[in-house]
Parts: sequence; C-alpha cells; structure tokens
Amino acid sequence: MRLTGDDYDEIDASLAAHDAFLTARYPGDRPGRQPVHTVYVPADRLDDFRDWGSIALEAMDRHDFPWPDPAVRDKLAREPIEDLRVDFEDGYGVRDDDQEDAAVRKAAAILAGGPRPPFLGLRIKSLEAPTRRRSLRTLDLFLDGYQDIFTITLPKVSGSDQVSAMVTLCEKLERSYGLSAGTLTFEIQVELPSAVLAADGTAAVAPLITAADGRCTGLHYGTYDYSAAAGVAAAYQSMEHPAADYAKAVMQAAAAQTGVRLSDGSTNILPVGDTAQVHAAWELHRRLVRRSLERGFYQGWDLQPAQLPTRYAATYEFFRDGRDAAITRLHRYLDRQDSGIADEPATARALAGYLLRGLDCGALDDAGFPRDRLIGLS
Repeated sequence: MRLTGDDYDEIDASLAAHDAFLTARYPGDRPGRQPVHTVYVPADRLDDFRDWGSIALEAMDRHDFPWPDPAVRDKLAREPIEDLRVDFEDGYGVRDDDQEDAAVRKAAAILAGGPRPPFLGLRIKSLEAPTRRRSLRTLDLFLDGYQDIFTITLPKVSGSDQVSAMVTLCEKLERSYGLSAGTLTFEIQVELPSAVLAADGTAAVAPLITAADGRCTGLHYGTYDYSAAAGVAAAYQSMEHPAADYAKAVMQAAAAQTGVRLSDGSTNILPVGDTAQVHAAWELHRRLVRRSLERGFYQGWDLQPAQLPTRYAATYEFFRDGRDAAITRLHRYLDRQDSGIADEPATARALAGYLLRGLDCGALDDAGFPRDRLIGLS
C-alpha cells in the first residue's frame, strides 16, 4: 500500500465541505407517518369537515360502492380525513378584509376546540404582489388563535425568492409568538411551469427546496393551475397528462433523499349525479390514485367527501396486493437467500418503507415484521 495517513487526511479535508452539504441537504426520508391525502376545505365551509365520513358512507350505500371493504368503512367511520387544509386561496376566493379576518378567527377556534384530524394546516394566498399582504395577515391572525402543530401551504410559487421570503416570515412569527425556532413549516405547491423550469433554462424545483432552509416538508402538484399555465386545453387537463408527468418527475428527482415529501394533485371529475355518473367518477379516481401510488406519489388531494371511498379502496388494494411479495423479498434479503431478484440495500429499505406505509394507513394489520424492525430497516 502506497497511501499514507496524510493522504487519507488530505482527501478527507478536501471533501469535508461536501460531506457537510450532503448531511444537511440530503438527510434521507422524513421519519414518521405520511398522510395518504390532503383534503382542502374552503374556510367558510370548515364547519362541515367533521361530516365528511358520514357523507362518504352514505354515498357508498346509495350508489352501491363497487369495491366493498369493511376496512374502508371502518376508516371512514373512525378517521375519514387524515390531513386537512383550511383553504383561504382558490377555494375561498377574494373577500373583503373584515370577512377574511372573521373566517380566520373562526377557523382557528374550530380547530383549537377539536376534535381534529391527525394532520392539518392552512393554505394562504400566494406571495405574488396582489395577494401578498392579505396572505401575511391571514397567517398572523391564524397564529393568534391556533399555535399547535400545523403546516402552511404556499401556493403558486414562481421562484426561490418567494420561498426565502416565507422563511423570513416564519422566523419573524416564531419570535413574535414565542415559538421555538423551526416550529413553522410549509409545503410548496408546484402550480406554475416557472417552478419547474426557470427563466434561465435550469431546473427550478431543487433551488426551491434549498431556499426553504429545512422548513419545506412537501411538494404538492397543482393539476389544473399547472396545466392551464402550460397551455393545455381544459378538456385535456389531467393528473396523467404528459405535462403533469414531466413536472412530477422533476419534483420527484428534486425531492429525493431530502426529507421533502411528494403529493400528487386532484381530479375535478367528482362523484356526483346519478349512480352511473358516480360509478364512472369513482372508477377514474380509483385508477388515478393507484397510478400515483405506483409512481411513488403516496399522497394526493381529495376535494369532495365521496372521493374518500375510492382513495382508501385504491390505497388499501395497492398495499395488500404487494404485501406478500414484499415480505418474501425482505426475508430473502435478510437471510441472504438466493432468489430470482438481486435486491440491493436501497431496495430493502424501500420494501420496509412500503410495509410501514401499509401499516400507517390501515391497509395492513400484519406486515410480517415487527414495526420497530421495519423502522430500523427503512
């Protein structure tokens, strides 16, 4: 061997800054449960969110739900909404300041009074000039009435300067309300092509994550704003349009190993009308949810109570279909058994993560391994 200790030290020193960068920028998957969906409820209709489960069950009964599953019914009765967003943006619209102020205070009081879903937050208006001050006021007022853990949704992000401004805002609010540093986190909605491809031709999503300085917890794809901005005709705007798939592929690459989670968007084809119309909408939603899951998007948006049955039916089916194969592959990997699949350590982590997700959402009662062992493997 010709290398000396000094040679080792020299290489270590030359890569020390990069090592620190990797540790900070790519810490790995965020630990803990990820909700399977986010439900957006306009602020002036927040009173109704606790009825979503019963409305969903009623729709299943009235229209003879094609994929009956006791576990889905139990989920809708017990925990119909996993992640709730009080919407002060597109779903709420533009109101005068007095109206929005009152809606903010009422929303904070409703959530503070409980019961509430395991995950929640609010979507403020964008930080574009026309809505910026209203957005700041809404967040400030909400914090005045609600200071438990919640997520802020930042919509229509067009560049990293807006994300940096959001970080500054979070810091100021934490100091003002006596919150610990880092308490306030936010998710970025990718609703504009400029958030994917910057004006200079570079990919824009990764700099958004960097600008968030560790506060960004998720990237959420906005199906219809993005499609419209990209020039897709209304009749063809969809979660599965090629423009959507391109944007989401860039999001996925940018978020990988950063701890920033991904969420697909929504379908605006709602299960309403007669039974034939409801069944057609259910079939579409079920297929789109499954498609997202297969592509590594484990979360999506739901806009209406009757979408919840197909959200859970498709999600439970996805995890149950793959359970036995995942358990077998993981056992073979751990026991160093020969098989027709040469799994790498990264794949073993993915298998464990898959089984954990199935447990977290209620699709699986038994993942073939103790939870703590799966956590250790993932």
